[in-house]
Amino acid sequence: MTISQELLDILACPKCKGDIRLNETQDGLICDKCKLLYEIRDDIPIMLIDEAKPFQA
Repeated sequence: MTISQELLDILACPKCKGDIRLNETQDGLICDKCKLLYEIRDDIPIMLIDEAKPFQA
């Protein structure tokens, strides 16, 4: 199951409150401004700053 567009529209980066997008493999959410990847585990986005991983575009 992937995250619905409706949910993506209301989710925001917890660090900068900016927009996030689904990554290509659909297993994480990316904030381009903060360069962070928030993983999706068991269809649940883990939106904790401490759990985020650095992301290089």
